[in-house]
Amino acid sequence: MKIICVVKFVPDVDNFTYDHEKHIIIRENSRMMINPDDACAIGFALKMKQRSPDTSIEVVTMAPESVLPLVEDILRVGVDAATIISDRLYAGSDTYATSRILSRYLSGATYDTILTGSHAIDGDTSHVPSQIACLLDMNHMSFISRIDEPSFSSSLARFEVESEHAVSSYEIQMPAILGLSRTSGYRLPYVRYKNLHMDVSDRVTVIHNDVLCFDENDVGLTGSRTKVVGTHVKTYRNRGSHVVTTDQEGIDTVYRFLKEKQFI
Repeated sequence: MKIICVVKFVPDVDNFTYDHEKHIIIRENSRMMINPDDACAIGFALKMKQRSPDTSIEVVTMAPESVLPLVEDILRVGVDAATIISDRLYAGSDTYATSRILSRYLSGATYDTILTGSHAIDGDTSHVPSQIACLLDMNHMSFISRIDEPSFSSSLARFEVESEHAVSSYEIQMPAILGLSRTSGYRLPYVRYKNLHMDVSDRVTVIHNDVLCFDENDVGLTGSRTKVVGTHVKTYRNRGSHVVTTDQEGIDTVYRFLKEKQFI
C-alpha cells in the first residue's frame, strides 16, 4: 500500500513574522513546526506501516527549503520518502493556488490514499484538502477522529467524524483524501536518540517550478483568488513543568518519559 501524507509546516505560534502590507506570514525567517493535525496523519500512516511493513509512506509539503531539517526528522521516524515543493514564485499563495500546485504534483504520483490534517493553525480555513480532492476528482472527508485500523485498505476506509453534538460513522471507497483531526490521538513519534544523525538526504526530493511549470501569474500573490484582510493567533494553554531530582525516583521518572516519547 502506498500512502501519501500532504503536510504543512506552520510558524511557531509564539514566534513568527507577519507582513502587514501584503498580509502574509514570512515563513523563511520564522521558526517552523509541523501542523498538529498533519502530524496525526503521519502518525496514523506509521501505525499502518507497523501493521503491514510493506506499506510505503511519502510526505509531500509545499514550503521553503529551510524546512529540510524538519522533513529529515520525519524520515528518521520511519517515513520512506519526502518531497518538498519549493519556489519563490509560490510565496504568498492562497489556498486556491496552493491546492493547484499540490494537485499538479499529486496528479503524476502513485498512491492508494492521501492523508492530511483537517485544520492548519496558521489559517484554519480547512480549504486545501477539499480543493485538492475537487481538482483530482477524489472522494474526501475531513475532521476524522478515528479510523478503523483493521479494515483500512487500498480499497476501503471506515472512520468516525466527531462533531459538537454527535459521532458519525462513514465508509468511503479508496483512493480518497482523508483529513484527520488532532482529536484522533494519532501521534508522530520523536526521533530516537540513536537515529538523530542518520543520513536520510537520499530520500528527499526538492521540486521547483521548472518541474511543475506554472505561469507566474497563476501562483503566488498574483495567482491568489482570495486576500487576507486580517489575522489572529489562537491562544494555547501553557504546559506545566515537572522538576525532578537526581535520586532514583527522578531517574525513573525521566526514563519513563523518554520511553513514552520513544526516545529509547
